[in-house]
Amino acid sequence: MADIEPLKPSNTGWLVADMVPHTFAFSWARTETDRALLALLADPTWQPYVVFPGEFVAPHRVVHALASEDAASSLGKRPLFILLDGTWAEARKMFRKSPYLDAFPVLSLAPPQMTAYQLRRSGRDDHFCTSEVAALCLALAGEGHAAQTLQAYLGVYTHRYLRAKHQLPVDPQDAAHAQLLALTSRAP
Repeated sequence: MADIEPLKPSNTGWLVADMVPHTFAFSWARTETDRALLALLADPTWQPYVVFPGEFVAPHRVVHALASEDAASSLGKRPLFILLDGTWAEARKMFRKSPYLDAFPVLSLAPPQMTAYQLRRSGRDDHFCTSEVAALCLALAGEGHAAQTLQAYLGVYTHRYLRAKHQLPVDPQDAAHAQLLALTSRAP
């Protein structure tokens, strides 16, 4: 996470930590790297993927899918998605100035839909917020229910944020709340 990103009320990285077990969050600094992060990246039970747009990366590092399940399971590795949580300018800086990520493939996502995130804008509709990216990664990893639940949680979060911003009461019967309730009541 970029330096003050966790303090921003519009940050969606914490939604991922709230919803997805085995989520790790680290503060990013240009001059220091968290030792726990380096240990996690070196753990042989994980196959790290840096999730970042392929247009900013050398083509030989870019992948558009996870390693085949047979290959991953034969190596005993689970995917570890590295999401750079910050504004797009911050994420690009984090990507460029983190040489410890250079050894890992870059997972470039090309979702068919545009971002639904309404709390901040990057100026490009193909840039997604952190929780949208996490939901796409979960879907790629075969965790469809978790991906849908995270998307629904983002919908509720957005509804509540915008209602509070405009000093309006929350509508717990709206479509976002109903979708989240339906997904959580049938949790696997």
